[in-house]
Amino acid sequence: MNNSKTIVCLGPGPKFKGGIANFTSSLAKSFAEEGHQVHLISWSQQYPQLIPREFKAKKESEFLKGSGVDVQYILNYNNPLTWRKTANQILDLQPDIVVIQWSIALQGLPLYFIAKELKKKADLRLIYDLHFVIQKEKSIIDDRFSKPFLKLGDEFITHSHKTTQELINYFPNEQFSLNKEDDGKRIIELFHPIYSIFEKKENFAVEEVKARLGLNKHVFLFFGFIRKYKGLHNTIRAFHQLEQQRTDVSLLICGESFWHTLDESKWTTKLKKTVFKGIKKLLLPNNKDESYRPLQLIDELGVNNVVVKNEYIPNEDVHNYFQVSDATVLFYDNSSPSGVESLSYNFGKPILATNVGHFPETIIPAVNGYLAEAGNISDMAKTMEKIIEQPIDEDHIDRLAEKLSWRNYVQEILA
Repeated sequence: MNNSKTIVCLGPGPKFKGGIANFTSSLAKSFAEEGHQVHLISWSQQYPQLIPREFKAKKESEFLKGSGVDVQYILNYNNPLTWRKTANQILDLQPDIVVIQWSIALQGLPLYFIAKELKKKADLRLIYDLHFVIQKEKSIIDDRFSKPFLKLGDEFITHSHKTTQELINYFPNEQFSLNKEDDGKRIIELFHPIYSIFEKKENFAVEEVKARLGLNKHVFLFFGFIRKYKGLHNTIRAFHQLEQQRTDVSLLICGESFWHTLDESKWTTKLKKTVFKGIKKLLLPNNKDESYRPLQLIDELGVNNVVVKNEYIPNEDVHNYFQVSDATVLFYDNSSPSGVESLSYNFGKPILATNVGHFPETIIPAVNGYLAEAGNISDMAKTMEKIIEQPIDEDHIDRLAEKLSWRNYVQEILA
């Protein structure tokens, strides 16, 4: 195409676990499908070596195979020489647009170095794709690592109005332009797109898979990394109340405990955990994620109708768990735009969420889900029963999914 651009997407590539890697890959592929020359410059190591967690998947996703996207794993958090190498590689590509994924303050140091080099040496659109402004787990490094990097952005993509307001409030002396070409830094207020990496399987044997997993008629799904802010403790308690009222329900928990991915018996793991524990007390004094073990509630409360897959779910297996479920449960304590919410729409599944964060923006009662009062377990249980008694028409969700497409997302960026 005549107006083809060279675009660099900087973020975790398909070797990595989790939603941000899937997001970066989907964004890169969508740009390529619009006829642009796309390079995905990825981390090779996203975090300090001492963090006691495995971030790479056992099997690399093949989502970008045949897409024409050039993927390079260059940026190593622990090696500042690769920070310069990454900046130089991007400069050598002479891109028109660079889109950087912002998803954790800790990465602000290398990303600031790279952004500064790009701003100094090239004429390009530097766009930050913001999954949040300040992360949920408050840290003393937030401002120190976040502000210098964020200040360098020319344009910002936000996935909710809540994130837009957080950005404006974070820089009260900065002039912003919302979705316009007026004076000020441009904010492109969009949405979290529906993952094109996942799709429903035709002729899927729902009842057969339910029987194999030991699930009852009505299935509630908790999916994704198990972290405290995601409120699995709320979900288990609410479901326990529900199952005391009816016997035709099941809770399906699918996800890896975020801080328990390494072999606990290895001396290297023990050393990492000891060192990290001391550092975490300084940097994240109020964070209880590492000691968070909500699955213990199942035995403590005597929850019966629950099936647990406490492991990382490979992309090719994800459809199994969504297609046997009736609704996805996101009883979060606090929230920024959720990849699991978008993933649920991908499979036509409604959302049960707490009335926190961005959820009141995106959840329309009786259209694509229901909202429960935050901190109120009884109301959460009632909301779970409500979707059984007043089910959501999946056609509503499919129509919503069409609006939240990756094509719409990248075309708004390019407009």
